[in-house]
Amino acid sequence: MQALLDVILPVFLVIGFGYVAVWRGLFSNEGVDALMKFTQNFAIPCLLFRAISTLDLGAEFNWPLLISFYVGASTGFTAGLLGARYLFGRPWEDSVAIGFVCLFSNSVLLGLPITERAYGAEALAANFAIVAIHAPFCYGLGVLAMELVRNSGQSVAGLPARVGRAMFRNALVIGIALGFLVNLSGITLPATILDAVDLMVRAALPAALFGLGGVLYRYRPEGDTRTIIYICAVSLVLHPVIVFTLAQVFDLNRDALRSAVLTASMAPGINTYIFANMYGVARRVAASSVLFGTLASILTIWVWLAILP
Repeated sequence: MQALLDVILPVFLVIGFGYVAVWRGLFSNEGVDALMKFTQNFAIPCLLFRAISTLDLGAEFNWPLLISFYVGASTGFTAGLLGARYLFGRPWEDSVAIGFVCLFSNSVLLGLPITERAYGAEALAANFAIVAIHAPFCYGLGVLAMELVRNSGQSVAGLPARVGRAMFRNALVIGIALGFLVNLSGITLPATILDAVDLMVRAALPAALFGLGGVLYRYRPEGDTRTIIYICAVSLVLHPVIVFTLAQVFDLNRDALRSAVLTASMAPGINTYIFANMYGVARRVAASSVLFGTLASILTIWVWLAILP
């Protein structure tokens, strides 16, 4: 109970403030759009750039950690895609989008603040190692699968270019790439620039959480209940269980275990709706899954906090 009160509820209260503010007309939909555009296109890329540019890549980028997390994520994508197609009879394009919902956990807006509140800022190194390849990996897999489905029987010669364009239009991927560039090159940026980036970083998570609440207000569920329940089961149960199991097999250290499992246990992120909207498929399912998954994750995160050492 103490973990629920001290760690989880403050994060979800900020989301709740955003939800209520939009619901009661105290904050406009246009304001939410502007706030989310600021956080996703500027503040959060600054946060990822700053974290990755200073990350000890040799110490934190260990294969057991990344294999544990991304095998779980890929299994979730496969389960979502095949379940949507063969259990619920969805078209292949819808099925890819639903697989993407099961793949893309909310590693930044929920994973970072909850891990930090639970275990302290020093515990975030493994989170940032996961986040560093999260958007590139997930968008790469999702775009590749969607393009293959959409261009079935046609030439795949232009496929790498289409995947690359879709990935590098994403501000999160750009922030991550610039962070790696600074880290690997050893470039020392002027203190004035770093101070400016740090100001942006401090605004990133609270503003994004508040904006997320406003976004969720729009996504009131309509139909597709069985599909949404299935997505939540894959995202909130199957993914973290696989990660936890593989972490035991690889004997991950305590901090890596915590970061991997907690990140895997997060609800689908808002990027899942962005992906569905980008292709014009399964948008209602994606939006409703973000809402239901975020609410359900209050309980599942609490359970994992009780299980983890």
